[in-house]
Amino acid sequence: MTPTRRTVLIAAASAAMLPSFPATAAAKPKAAALQPYASYWYPDSLPSGTPGTGITWRSLKSWRPADDPDLAFNASTVPLAPRFTPTPANATARAGQARIQSLVSFGPTSGNPSQGSATADYYALTHWAYIDELVFWGGSSGEGLILAPNAPIVDAAHRHGVPVLGNVFLPPVAYGGQLQWTRDLVQKDAAGRYPLAERLVAVAAAYGFDGWFVNAETSGGNATLGADMLGFMRELKVLAEGKGQRVTWYDSMTVNGSVSWQGALNSQNEAFFQAADDMFVDFRWTAAKLVSSGQRAEQLGRGRYELWAGVDVEANGWNSSVNWDAIVPRDKAHVVSVGFYRPEWTRNHLPAEGRGPGEFHAADDRFWTGRSLDPSRPDGADSWRAPAVSVADRSTVASVPFASVFNTGHGLRWYEDGEVTSDAPWNHLGLQDRLPSRRWAVHTEGQRPAVNFDFADAWRGGSSVLVDGELDAPAVVDLYATRLPIGVDTVVELTHRTDAGSVDVELAVATAEPSAPGATPPYTYAAVNSAGTWQTSTVRLTGLTGTVRALGVRLTAADGPVSWRLGAVAVRNANAAPAAPSALRITGASGGDLRFIWNPAPGEVRHYTLHRLLPDGTRRFLGGTCQSAYFVAGLRPEQGEQAARFELRAVGELYTSSAPVTVTHTW
Repeated sequence: MTPTRRTVLIAAASAAMLPSFPATAAAKPKAAALQPYASYWYPDSLPSGTPGTGITWRSLKSWRPADDPDLAFNASTVPLAPRFTPTPANATARAGQARIQSLVSFGPTSGNPSQGSATADYYALTHWAYIDELVFWGGSSGEGLILAPNAPIVDAAHRHGVPVLGNVFLPPVAYGGQLQWTRDLVQKDAAGRYPLAERLVAVAAAYGFDGWFVNAETSGGNATLGADMLGFMRELKVLAEGKGQRVTWYDSMTVNGSVSWQGALNSQNEAFFQAADDMFVDFRWTAAKLVSSGQRAEQLGRGRYELWAGVDVEANGWNSSVNWDAIVPRDKAHVVSVGFYRPEWTRNHLPAEGRGPGEFHAADDRFWTGRSLDPSRPDGADSWRAPAVSVADRSTVASVPFASVFNTGHGLRWYEDGEVTSDAPWNHLGLQDRLPSRRWAVHTEGQRPAVNFDFADAWRGGSSVLVDGELDAPAVVDLYATRLPIGVDTVVELTHRTDAGSVDVELAVATAEPSAPGATPPYTYAAVNSAGTWQTSTVRLTGLTGTVRALGVRLTAADGPVSWRLGAVAVRNANAAPAAPSALRITGASGGDLRFIWNPAPGEVRHYTLHRLLPDGTRRFLGGTCQSAYFVAGLRPEQGEQAARFELRAVGELYTSSAPVTVTHTW
């Protein structure tokens, strides 16, 4: 990868990088011992000198899970969900061909909070349906080279069936890379084993993510180092497979130990590809190189779609010049897969003063869906070949109960039952719902209404779905592709509200696939009540048997423009609440900065919510997490308050809550 693409990975670059990320992590110095951060390491030896402010130098070789004080805050708890592929949303999206890998820098290497922060300005990725592998990109020579992803990112990705890889980055010499760090990584013990390979697999297992992306770009090596790196990769893959993990190789170091980006699969990197599950092909590819690379992969008994052709969108996003026909041609089989480098451009390119969550999602939808903003009707004149145009979406909604409050993982406020219980902005991807995969497919003979995630109001969490427009003809909005078995007691619930106009609302349920890609699912419609206040409508699936294949809504305006809001959807047979957690305790306190730990609730739990019980009897939402530990910063005593009281609840898939468990903190 060329140095011009290293805008965030310069040696000791954290200070230069911070302005484009929320500065919430740089809190009071006294909180440094309590605030947990995402973990990062050097392989073994540390740089000379002293680390910069807020940076902790650590050796992976000396890491042990039992000695990791922040492990409870950093370990993902959501298992990787299986996915299925419904009938594609359009005639050009294909299943079983090109896949998408996404290399994303969610925050700085150091000072990246483990469990979200108090800002809505965050890259809240939601288009998981098109992604097959997420790489937690980052690392710098002045902070650390090996990064474990934040637990909320892994939890959100796993909920949508996407594996997440940590990053091993050995930087170019021009950016502070030292060949000693490469030698440290591939060192052998007395038995000829590679101890750092075992340590990487142990980290991923303890933290709950899915493997490693290895990027060796420090030049100056020789054939001996190349052989050691190959031996390391082979052992890493064997150990990773034993734990259900995977390994991706970046096209950089060659078999002779030099760094020479090939832009292809060839004799210089073939051995490394064979020692990995797949390979990111550097941006120097050409159409001819990708053709030969795909052929070579198949000659090796591998799949051509195990090669990710790098597409650099860090600087220009959907304005990037890409030879799409070399990767995902329209008129013949896809050549290889797509590797997006830094698609968080959709957030970063927005002006800081206009970077609210609504503006971000509008840009992100444009990137993943295309200019039409409707995957069922792509814009053929759009020069940006959005993923939805070429790649079939996937879904994990395949078991009952299922529910969503359309929470994107960030917001301007927090809502519970339509009421604000915290007016503080926030982000925490672990609280993200399973979201509609084809946003937004609308079937109508009339004017298409605007459909968006909206952050001005919500039923629960931070967002709802807003449908806004003239509706001069009935409009069907696809919500979820599903595989939900129908039982005798199965019901579907919609929580919704009409903000403007008069609209007839119908639940749309399909028990068969559409007749063709892009066609409207064969819905059956059931009327639900509609009013100007939040209401929950329950529809029994009487007369339907088999499997729910799609869920949607049909809106018909009585007169004039309509503004209609969907706050929640649920499919259930019963409505039981989860069991409560236990042993809630505060394990660290510094002023108003507190660490909470508890014993997980038995049985199925979606996440936990922490509230503060105020002296007037009201509850204030402090945060939620999928982990059994949580950090809260900056609390203060209320007027005349001697001790603060906190309540923790387990939240189930249907958003039913357990009884609370409480703890107090004396000021």
